[in-house]
Amino acid sequence: MRHRIAYKRLGRNSSLRRATIRDLAKSVLLYQSIKTTERKAKEARKLVDRLITWGKRGDLSAKRLAYSVLCDHNLVSLLFNDIAPRFKDRNGGYTRVIKWIARRGDNAQEAILELTELKIKEKAKKAKAKEEPQEKKEKHPPVKEKVPEAKEKTDIQPKPVGEKKQIREAKPPKKFIGGFGKFFKKERDSL
Repeated sequence: MRHRIAYKRLGRNSSLRRATIRDLAKSVLLYQSIKTTERKAKEARKLVDRLITWGKRGDLSAKRLAYSVLCDHNLVSLLFNDIAPRFKDRNGGYTRVIKWIARRGDNAQEAILELTELKIKEKAKKAKAKEEPQEKKEKHPPVKEKVPEAKEKTDIQPKPVGEKKQIREAKPPKKFIGGFGKFFKKERDSL
């Protein structure tokens, strides 16, 4: 019986397992939704929920706890200023795990781990509204072409172009690694 076992090993030793779960949690907070294996998603969900709970508390000790896990000041400020206020009316259930198709290579069950309160990207909408008037205007003024000055005649005449082409055509084509190409050719079966 598996008494007093609180987590899955995920095929890693303890330090690598903690690092994997931490990196998954950082990605969820940063991108709001990630795709990973189902078991990793369920383990990372525990840490993300704990981080958001600390973010809702909002005091200094909670910020220090979050920094000890995330190790990134920008991500901690994003958690406390943007993500946690979205969940102020919610008493848990900050994330959801949605089952996805099995991975092709090893048939591992994949899942999507995402926040339940997603932020709508307003910057994309504003950018589209701003781009429409700019498309009508020309971005750059027309460039005036410079007229080349006439060159003075000199006694030295360049070689005709046709002779260079003849010299290049006269050379035999290079063989692949000194003629070893025939060893690497595959014989095709007739159908």
